[in-house]
This record gives sequence, C-alpha cells and structure tokens, in this order.
Amino acid sequence: MALQECGLNLNRVSKELQPHGTIDFPCAGYTSYHTERQDDIIPWHWHDEIELVYMAEGRMKVKTPSETFLLEQGDMVAINSNVLHYASAVGECRLRSLVFSPMLITGNDDSVFAKKYIQPLISCNSFSGLFVDIGIEDVSVWFNVAFEALSQDTRGFEFIVRENLSHICLYLYEQFEQQFVKKESTFNQDNLRIRKMLEFIHKNFADNLSLADISNSADISDRECMRCFQKTIQISPIQYLLKYRIMKGAEMLLGDQGKSISEIAMSCGFDSPSNFAKFFRRFYNCTPRKYRQKHIE
Repeated sequence: MALQECGLNLNRVSKELQPHGTIDFPCAGYTSYHTERQDDIIPWHWHDEIELVYMAEGRMKVKTPSETFLLEQGDMVAINSNVLHYASAVGECRLRSLVFSPMLITGNDDSVFAKKYIQPLISCNSFSGLFVDIGIEDVSVWFNVAFEALSQDTRGFEFIVRENLSHICLYLYEQFEQQFVKKESTFNQDNLRIRKMLEFIHKNFADNLSLADISNSADISDRECMRCFQKTIQISPIQYLLKYRIMKGAEMLLGDQGKSISEIAMSCGFDSPSNFAKFFRRFYNCTPRKYRQKHIE
C-alpha cells in the first residue's frame, strides 16, 4: 500500500476531510518535508483518527490545546482522536506519520479490544498527546516496522501494521490507565469552546468580526474567550482571525487567478488592498503580487 500524498483538506470547523487509508484498511502513512516558511506550517486541525508522528530528521514543534512538544530526530508524539493539533518546523525537518482509525485495532465497537482498551483510551481527558523520546526504543521500532511494511507494500502488510500499532496502543493505554476514572477536565471544556469559536471564525472571516462576536459564538465572556485562546493555541482571537484571513488570501491568490488582488483583499475581510498587502508581507515576506507570480510561473 503506497504512502498517501500529505496535504490537508479541512472543512469549516477545521476537521480534516481527507480519508486516511481505505474503508477496509483505515490506516495511511505519510512522509513530508517542512521548513519554517509560512507555507509549510501544518495549521490547527483535528480528525477522528489517532495520529503518530515520528521525526526522521531535524526538529519540529507540535502543539495541542494543552501541551507543546519539541520533537528531535528519533522522537515521536501520539495525538489522540478528535484533538486539535498544529505543527511547525524548527529550521527544517522531515517527518513520518501514521494516521489510523481506532477501528483498525478493535474490529468493531463491541469487541473486548474496544470496550476494555481503546474506548477508555480515546475518551481519556488527560490524553491529548503523548511525547515518546528516542530512549523508548520499543515504540519507535514498532512504528518504523509498521511504516516500512505499509510504504513498501510488504506481503501481508495489513497484519504487520495492525500488530505493531496494537503494541503502541497498549503502550498508550498503560501510560494513562490510572487516569481513566477522572472527571471532565478544564482542557476538555476549552477544547469544545475553541472548536466552536474556530468554526465561527472560519465561517465568517470575511465579515467585520469583533472580539465580542467571537466570544458570543461560544456563549462566554470576552475575557474568557481571550483566556481560552491564549491557553489552547497561544494566540489572541483577533490575531488568529488576521492570520486565517491571510492564509485564505494566499489560497485565493493561487486558486482564483481570475480575481484581482483588490477583490481578494475584500473577500478576506480587509478594508483596503494596501492593508491586505501590509499584513501579507508580514506573514509571507513578499507582496501578494510577488507571491502569485512566484507560485504560478
């Protein structure tokens, strides 16, 4: 089974729409190269699957709403199902990742594997992500055996991948087993709130949004909105809105070549082309016109 092309296809709530693997074998492998350029950042998103990220070369910072992990060569991080996450290279890096449905391990929701191990794990409020450093050799061996079997289409790779991912899932279960009985945490509440506010921003980014508009979308105060953003994704709501507008503008410059820069500026919520160009230059170190020329020619 060949590696899939690495690329995000997100809906308006930042849920990834790209299928990982196939219906009968819901697991996909990816390899990708990243730099510190704005284009190479992996934006905040989430998906139903568990994700394992292995740093093959270089360094990368991976964030969830509650934790930040700095991965160096040989390190790994496991991201739980339905958890928002973001990643950016420190310098440059090359990573490998496996994204798989819990159903690959359990078979169905009524199996002992689901009821005893996987459902408690993916429902654990304490498990947003887990850092696994290079010193824990078994986990990296399991990951790489599964990754190589998948990427090389080894005969019987399905058995090899499922066996080694099962070892990793049992390891994760053992790390959080004592915390399964804990009640709903502040993190879980913040995670739900931030999803609501991101959904609102992504749906209405072209409008003249205020802090009050964003906080009202989650039925919280402006102060609580600020706290939630700073705690979970370490950026203010208005800064996130501005960054998202610029990212959408960059997409439109390449995807809507019939539109003028002035039209794109208005479509992204900027009151003037000059304002759009000023902030665009801060993020991409070039003007919108240069960015379009560089990527289309």
